[in-house]
Amino acid sequence: MSNFRALGLTDELLRALDDSSFAEPTPVQAAAIPHVLRGADVWASARTGSGKTAAFVLPILQRLAERASAPHPLPVSTLVLAPTRELAAQTAETFARLGTHLPTRIKSVVAVGGVSINPQMLALRGGADVVIATPGRLLDLLDQNALRLGSLQTFVLDEADRLLSLGFSEELTRIRALVPARCQRLLFSATFPRAVHELIDGFLREPVALDIDAGAMPDASLIAQRAIAVDERRRAELLRHLIGVHAWSRVLVFVATKYGAEHLTDKLQRHGVTAAPLHGELSQGARTRALRDFKAGRLQALVATDLAGRGLDIAELPVVLNFDLPRSPVDYVHRIGRTGRAGAEGVAVSFITAKNNDHFAVIERRHRLSLEREVIAGFEPTDPPAATPGSGGVKGRRKSKKDKLREAGLR
Repeated sequence: MSNFRALGLTDELLRALDDSSFAEPTPVQAAAIPHVLRGADVWASARTGSGKTAAFVLPILQRLAERASAPHPLPVSTLVLAPTRELAAQTAETFARLGTHLPTRIKSVVAVGGVSINPQMLALRGGADVVIATPGRLLDLLDQNALRLGSLQTFVLDEADRLLSLGFSEELTRIRALVPARCQRLLFSATFPRAVHELIDGFLREPVALDIDAGAMPDASLIAQRAIAVDERRRAELLRHLIGVHAWSRVLVFVATKYGAEHLTDKLQRHGVTAAPLHGELSQGARTRALRDFKAGRLQALVATDLAGRGLDIAELPVVLNFDLPRSPVDYVHRIGRTGRAGAEGVAVSFITAKNNDHFAVIERRHRLSLEREVIAGFEPTDPPAATPGSGGVKGRRKSKKDKLREAGLR
């Protein structure tokens, strides 16, 4: 805790960090917290799984606790804008967990679509210390005068690149116009493409720029990456085999489409694997239940589209599996970054077919990887992926004991 104490955090926050087993600050937390505490505008880029959420939650909680003794509490003090409902709920959980020991209760309201707006409007009566919202629902509340931003003190854009990639540019423009000039603005992102730089221009005021390995691969010492060659038609069968052989308690399986998520979930369930889909066309209740059950260990497999590829923090997730490959090298980083977090080791598996081998080779070149194309006994592909310059090609199965432990998710 000494390093967190050196950042200027209070004893109450240090106790909460200790409760949550935070041993020392991550690089982005160490860099950002002092600047946020002093009220500076900050844009921080850091790779997935680097602790960006706590980097803004901790100093915001401290400043809110200091203001709690003010005679006239603000209607809404802090607004956090998140790209997905799941990330908004997760951020609210972080505020609640890290604010446990503060002398005054911090009121947080989550405002997201997919559920009735009425309870959210009721929760906002009398104001809130923190509102965590998705863009569409925030604008709905503003249009109905259930929320005003005139007294806003801190505005956070979380996963800014994801907000833009999901098509929220117009909504962000409307929201920006309502943020008071004196408000502190914080922008956190895993990558900073050109569109995010354009968003920063004219919005952040003399920001402190923090670039902590943005877009870099997660810690290679914590994630064992595997590429398994298999015929496309046998991927579901191989997935069931791996779950059984390695006794994977939980595996986050990425697919390309909503139909793929439903179809694969059905196949797994019919063969005794407890599984649920997670995609954008499910009701919010179904999405919340699926994620809750997976985190609690009641599901072995969560079959997700890239809705789950960014921002979600699933404690001690042992395995991530790319049933379908991601569209881009950047998405590959975000997917596998769901495992190997907070010092825990994990395994990231990708299924390689004759059809997608060239695409995976592009991902390898981008991240300077060269993964052996493994072949699992009984699942030898009839149309094996050809060796591609910059790829590992198809090789034998001779592996060291260390490799076998990694394959099983035991290292």
